Amino acid sequence: MPDILVIGSLNADLVVRAQRFPLPGETISGADLQILPGGKGANQAVAAARLGASVSMLGRVGRDNFGSYLLENLESNNVDTRLVQRDDASTGTATIIVDSNGQNSIVLSAGANGKVSDADVRTASFPDFNLLLLQLEIPIETVLSAARRAKESGLRVLLNPAPARPLPEELISLPDFLLPNEIELSLLTNQTVNDIPSAEKASKILLGRGAQTIILTLGANGALIVTKEMTRHIPPFKVNVVDTTAAGDAFIGGFASALLQNKSLEEAVRYGCACGALATTRFGAQPSLPTREEVEKFIT
Repeated sequence: MPDILVIGSLNADLVVRAQRFPLPGETISGADLQILPGGKGANQAVAAARLGASVSMLGRVGRDNFGSYLLENLESNNVDTRLVQRDDASTGTATIIVDSNGQNSIVLSAGANGKVSDADVRTASFPDFNLLLLQLEIPIETVLSAARRAKESGLRVLLNPAPARPLPEELISLPDFLLPNEIELSLLTNQTVNDIPSAEKASKILLGRGAQTIILTLGANGALIVTKEMTRHIPPFKVNVVDTTAAGDAFIGGFASALLQNKSLEEAVRYGCACGALATTRFGAQPSLPTREEVEKFIT
């Protein structure tokens, strides 16, 4: 059986590049529409698999062409799809605009992702895995159910609290690793997070609410590790940014795969930073995710 179980979303990404984001009520011209595989769950599954991890995906897609496309893409990236179900709802989509600076604006349509349930979670044999990766593009009740079952089975749990939304206290304390970005950390703590001191302060608020280890992604500023014992800033890798879509997912896939290689916490975060940096140098979500060989060449 695979080492990593990912329970989360699978989306078809409808991507248009434009010089800038349109203002309300404005129509602007963009490049040709591209349809690419995405969804935070599927992105993280592919990210880890490309780095050499053995990965299984649990989720839902529609019975439409997008659903078939997403399943075929996962399988071509060596992700086990036996726990992905077909649903009468449409496949989830993300409409993405990427500006000339590589920043993105995204509108999600959950579709079948909104139907992933506790019953689906129970189709997985949790003791067969080592790590569980979770995000918030499926119902929060399902995420909580999965985290509980994983802890009962002795799995380490990684929760990426994205898209940003309030969390029940149990979802702060259950995961072994909570991996937000600055926006998500700010929402979770009701604190302004705009630099490393404010990030450390907000992270310690989550530690006080039961969080075990905070791994904060800081984009161009690298990452911050905050535990009750220490705070450590991991510096960034400098690259020319083309598109930031899925950079956080690349980081998480890299971090998870490094944990499986028994790297130290700091080494695993540095490896994740390298994966995230490389992902920003290419266009698209899953097409941007690096391979293990690419990351090792980049780091050395």
